[in-house]
Amino acid sequence: MVENEAIVAAERLIRRYVRRTPVMVVNAADFGLPAAPLALKLELFQCAGSFKARGAFYNLLSRAVPAEGVAAASGGNHGAAVAYAAAKLGMRATIFVPTVSSPAKVERIRSYGAELRIVGDRYVESLAACEQYCAESGALSIHAYDQPETLIGQGTLGLELEEQVPDIDTLLVAVGGGGLIGGIAAWYRGRIRIIAVEPEKAPTLHAAMAAGRPVEAEAGGVAADSLAPKMVGELMFPLAQEFVDRVVLVTDEAIVQAQAAIWDVLRVATEPGGAAAMTALLAGAYVPHKGERVAVLVCGSNTTAVRY
Repeated sequence: MVENEAIVAAERLIRRYVRRTPVMVVNAADFGLPAAPLALKLELFQCAGSFKARGAFYNLLSRAVPAEGVAAASGGNHGAAVAYAAAKLGMRATIFVPTVSSPAKVERIRSYGAELRIVGDRYVESLAACEQYCAESGALSIHAYDQPETLIGQGTLGLELEEQVPDIDTLLVAVGGGGLIGGIAAWYRGRIRIIAVEPEKAPTLHAAMAAGRPVEAEAGGVAADSLAPKMVGELMFPLAQEFVDRVVLVTDEAIVQAQAAIWDVLRVATEPGGAAAMTALLAGAYVPHKGERVAVLVCGSNTTAVRY
């Protein structure tokens, strides 16, 4: 369902609408780690502040969108991306978010002109409201992670990263619903080691791997607006089983410390979910072997760290 040929075609389709985000190669010693090159894929500089723009644009450009427009449920970043893509393409968008969504993400969604509806305390409640709205209105549902077009769109990040740094051994990726890591895993198909990183308070993929199928898990913590959907997607799970090396867990405290470290060292402001993958290195949840060429995906910047 998510073949490399589809990801290549998607990249061509969305290229004019999304950014080719930079890779910064730094010395891991700058972060207090053993000296070694460390490649940081700065996807937080993507349109609408996260990788989600890739899947959003591919959905809207590859599917027939009715006059009623599109609708999406989101912790925040997916909603912002769908709102942004719809605005660029002249489409209507209705976005459902839970109360846990951060003010930065709520403000961003509104800024793109979408109709915003805040429903429930968690993503699962917003998703139910979105599905009911689509059934009643005829709007096209754009799922945040459990949809082929979403996985294919996010897979373009893997394609782009391989072009930029083709010699990496290992990539660390934060996981929420799994659309991003599923798309990346589909692209690489075992050519590199992929490490999933989750908060201890939202271990969705960790629980699924243990159970052998997607199951409900705790959905809380400091990154709950981006990494806590309660359950990973059905479509990404077989890809994770086959191509993800392991899942490591990190604490909320360590995520906050990683946010601060990324700011202190690089002067880059990332949200908690965006800093989660880097947390695995800084907290020792993943320790590379000597000579291992490691890349980290820094994936979201929708934070109120900068106010004006």
